[in-house]
Amino acid sequence: MWKQDTLELQPRKRGFHLITSEVIDFLPELRKLKVGLLHLQLLHTSASLTLNENADPDVRHDMEAFINDRIPGNLPYFRHTLEGDDDMPAHIKASFLGTELTLAVRNGGLATGTWQGIWLGEHRDHGGSRRLMLTLNGE
Repeated sequence: MWKQDTLELQPRKRGFHLITSEVIDFLPELRKLKVGLLHLQLLHTSASLTLNENADPDVRHDMEAFINDRIPGNLPYFRHTLEGDDDMPAHIKASFLGTELTLAVRNGGLATGTWQGIWLGEHRDHGGSRRLMLTLNGE
């Protein structure tokens, strides 16, 4: 079985957001699979995907604080600034963290660890809605 569709995520404020339930709810076919793979591809260059802590929201806060400390905005050597001071740092963050995930599917669900969830990293102050292409295959 193969399925590919695009999930439009609502605009979110800058930071890291747990989106696991949105992904699962969008794919009822997932529940029918004994084994497979789910590939997620974010169709943007200023946001990211990562798999991390799904229980304590402080982890998402701390990740945002850390990445902003390491990749601040408004650096004097950035040339790509036409869309704002947050644009070039957003591209760097997306490249460092990545825009794709491939997750195992087992017995009708995602085969993630107990404390793992899918995060959307919104790296713009006003990023808008984000499109996430989902490709599911398995049996």
